[in-house]
Amino acid sequence: MTEALTPAATLLTSRLRLVAADERLAAALADFHRRNREHLAPWDPPVEESFFTEAAQAERLLKSAAARADGTACRYLLQPIGDPTRVVGSVHFSDIVRGPFQSCRLGYALDQALEGQALMNEALRCAIGEMFSPHVNLHRIEAAFRAENSRSAEVLKRLGFRDEGLAPDYLFIDGMWRVHRITALINPGFIVPAAWLPQG
Repeated sequence: MTEALTPAATLLTSRLRLVAADERLAAALADFHRRNREHLAPWDPPVEESFFTEAAQAERLLKSAAARADGTACRYLLQPIGDPTRVVGSVHFSDIVRGPFQSCRLGYALDQALEGQALMNEALRCAIGEMFSPHVNLHRIEAAFRAENSRSAEVLKRLGFRDEGLAPDYLFIDGMWRVHRITALINPGFIVPAAWLPQG
C-alpha cells in the first residue's frame, strides 16, 4: 500500500458542510471567533487581539491549506447546509504523523448558539470517518480536553474515545497551566501496509 492520500476537500452530513481550509472563508471565520470569543476563552490557549481580524484568519487558512497539502494537518470549517457564507465551527486534525505512528491530534469548536443539537457529534463522526477511511488510513486520533469540560467529555465518550489519563500542566489557558484529560480513538479498520509485515 502506498502512502495515504489527502483527506477530501468537502464532506457532507445531513445538516452540515465540512469544508477544508479556504482563504475565501476568512471573513466568516473571523466572525465566528468574534461571536464566540468569551465562550471559547476558558478552553483555548490565549491569542493576540489581531487573531479576531479577517487578515489573521486568512493567514491561518493559508497555512492550514499548505499543511493539508503536505499531509501534516487537516482543518475543516463547519457550515450549515444551504448557507455557504457562514462558519459555525471547526474540526482540526493536527500533528499528523505517518510511519509506524499513523496518528494525529483532534481539536474542535462549535458556535455557542448551536450547542445542544448534537451538531458536533455529527461533524466529528463524519470527519473521523474520513480520517479512518482506507483513503486516509490513520490508526489513532488523540483528543485532550480540560478535565472540567464535561461537554467535551460527553461528546468524545459517545464517539468511542477511551480515557488514557490526566496530563498535568498540559496547556496554558485562561491565565494558568491547566490539567487536561487525554483520550484516544483507535481505527478498527486500519490497513497495515504490506511492507510492514514479516516477509517469507
